[in-house]
Amino acid sequence: MPNIKKVSTAQAILKQHYSEKPQDVLIADKVPEQLTRTIAIPILDRNLGGGLPSGSMVYIYADAKSMAEVFLYQFTQARKSYYFSNERHPKYVLRDIKNYGFKQDNISFVDIYSEYYITAHGEMVDNIGNEFVDAKIVEFTESNVKKIMSEREESADINLIFDSFSFYLNLNVNPGIIKRLMNVIYEATKDLNCLSFLYGLKDTHEKALDNEILKSCDVIFDIDIDRTSDKISSRLSIPKLRGKIPTTEMLKFRVGEGIQIDTTKDIA
Repeated sequence: MPNIKKVSTAQAILKQHYSEKPQDVLIADKVPEQLTRTIAIPILDRNLGGGLPSGSMVYIYADAKSMAEVFLYQFTQARKSYYFSNERHPKYVLRDIKNYGFKQDNISFVDIYSEYYITAHGEMVDNIGNEFVDAKIVEFTESNVKKIMSEREESADINLIFDSFSFYLNLNVNPGIIKRLMNVIYEATKDLNCLSFLYGLKDTHEKALDNEILKSCDVIFDIDIDRTSDKISSRLSIPKLRGKIPTTEMLKFRVGEGIQIDTTKDIA
């Protein structure tokens, strides 16, 4: 009986708390105006009506062979970008960005790679599977996202880029920790009214975890490779686009001087 009484008391407190709150909270007054943000791929911008809605968390859901990271490089050309690099040292990512002919002065790297894999003395360390270290690297990422939020300039137009988000999904941590990271990124994206891009690899994670990410993100770039007897084709579809009508087109692209969209529209 004491347990029942305790629950009843808690319920009464909650009921009183919420009954005192106004029911017509003006939530809309707290939400930044949604703008259209270019993604620096002209043909794709045009197909999207000028770009993506600001405040969108975008999942780049890609075949590992597709070189989809080049999308991330090109996105940095649109505005100041905070680039969370965790699977490669930032200096090598920067070299690749330069090799594609992209400018580099708008990019600020958050070096997750060195924090995870390199000691203070510059030696490589194997932390893979270490639950304590894995949880700490998520906390380190979250603290950097929060720092960007606290140091933002008024009306700043920025990107948050996570290369890759699969790195976090493969850590040895409780799924709740990954959900918390997702929530931190989501809230930062909305609060900053920016674009965030999470690069994830297909056929790499548990289906339930994949579905959780796909459900949470506002936009999905679905990237596949088609292999025939004489050629390989890379294809992009955008099946999910909150705030706009998703495009039903399947777009071919190739990696040349950045991402080059094929406009022939000959894919069935």
